[in-house]
Amino acid sequence: MKKLFACFAAVMLLLSGCSTAPEVPENKNENSDVVINLSDTGITVDGSEITSDSTEAVYSANDIVFYLEDQGFTYGEGTEKDEHSQSEADAHTVVHITKPGRYVLSGELSLGQVAVDLGENAKKDPEAVVTLVFNGASITCEVAPAVIFYNVYECGSDDEETATMEVDTSKAGANVVIADGTENNINGSYVARIYESYELSEDGTEVIDSEKLHKYDAAFYSKRTMNVTGGEKGNGILNINAENEGLDSELHLTINGGIINITSGNDGINTNEDNVSVTTINGGNLSIICSGATGEGDGIDSNGWLVINGGVVTAQACATSGDAGIDSDKGIYINGGKVLATGNMLDYIAGGEQTYAVFSFAERQNAGTYALKNADGEIAAEFAPENDFTYLIIASDELLPGEYTFWLNDIQLSAGMMGGFRGGMQGGERPQMPGGEIPEGEMSKMPSGEQEPPKMTEGEQRPFDEMPGEERPEKTDGERPEMPEGEIPQIPDGEGKMPMPDNPFGNEIQSGESSTVFIISKGANYFFGVGKAKEL
Repeated sequence: MKKLFACFAAVMLLLSGCSTAPEVPENKNENSDVVINLSDTGITVDGSEITSDSTEAVYSANDIVFYLEDQGFTYGEGTEKDEHSQSEADAHTVVHITKPGRYVLSGELSLGQVAVDLGENAKKDPEAVVTLVFNGASITCEVAPAVIFYNVYECGSDDEETATMEVDTSKAGANVVIADGTENNINGSYVARIYESYELSEDGTEVIDSEKLHKYDAAFYSKRTMNVTGGEKGNGILNINAENEGLDSELHLTINGGIINITSGNDGINTNEDNVSVTTINGGNLSIICSGATGEGDGIDSNGWLVINGGVVTAQACATSGDAGIDSDKGIYINGGKVLATGNMLDYIAGGEQTYAVFSFAERQNAGTYALKNADGEIAAEFAPENDFTYLIIASDELLPGEYTFWLNDIQLSAGMMGGFRGGMQGGERPQMPGGEIPEGEMSKMPSGEQEPPKMTEGEQRPFDEMPGEERPEKTDGERPEMPEGEIPQIPDGEGKMPMPDNPFGNEIQSGESSTVFIISKGANYFFGVGKAKEL
């Protein structure tokens, strides 16, 4: 982790600029902060020993929600690796918060959880608002999320028909503040799906339908829309180390500030209401690396929209799976800030005002420092990823008009233009790429495939337009469609991903002797592969 954070620190310095954090959400009940000091030897609330009385605003119990072992297939969808014993669970202390207000957390709880639950009616109560201020707190939970919001006010709607990427989460019931000058550590597990009710097949051997009672995928989890904000200076740190996913919200998630470092076994961030959720990043420094412990994982995964308006975002997907650094089912919009994302799958950038470049590699990259240099040889952006990848996305307001070269360590890479489009797109629109298009929907059908890119000897560079058409495989069901010579397809509306790790056009970036220079003009977005780089 130290090595990773050092890499991220270098990125943040090179992509300089801190966003001003907005005001901390108002304390709805206007009472003074409740100070909770965590400790394995005795938790205190405002200086007094915590109570076990469940009628109090803060109390403790050993009643954690977890996935119990040896319960059979009618209990839930968990496998053996998701199960825990009752004795494991009983070793955890749950700090319950049951009333609206601001709660300041400090100290360390080596086996425990902070759980916020204001009751079943809280979802519709605008006063049911809780703010957790992390002021030097460390919480470790081995059987469930370390921090969880169960029931607070939900400011958003889950209506798919009226869903939009423009959401106001300022009145959300779940709020997190990372206090200035503090470091906070969240180490958490997850809870696999547990059934509330179920329907069996005729022979009684399998569950064919069910209702969910519990399912919490992340180390830091909210069932309601959540805001995460830094302090006035924005220099507080929140480290999340997750067995499965890192930071999740079931509806919307807005990050306004602070320094957030996530290492996760699966998705680093996930908002999971299909075609509704919005992950919005307005500021702060966000660093994500998916360790691949579960065999897969995106850096950021929104089941609705991903909107980046500011801050610094570095996101690395799982090194061995076909996942993306930034992923969204309804579209990624980059309006500002700095983004460096790597993965083995590409989700297209649907729109936004920020200039970006996407680099595609024929083989997975696994070491080194990648840099964009301007005509004066100055570094405009630099990234030293830890995870293997085949796609690199760079977005920044520092990509000013001018000539650039692309480097791996001390080697200048030969880049080629695979396609590209100019900015200013509106939601759902796709500009026409040069040379025509393929039928709508065809792009999403292209599998990773087994097509090998053209072989190149060291120092050799073959422009895209010189690749012999007869070498392209014939189209059969399930394979990539054959494209007319010289055409570049339009990505159809709503089709988010292009399959990886193989590049569907056989394009790649190679190191070579030729000096490749490409031009960036303000508002122009670029996609590089084999061939001579040029401005569209």
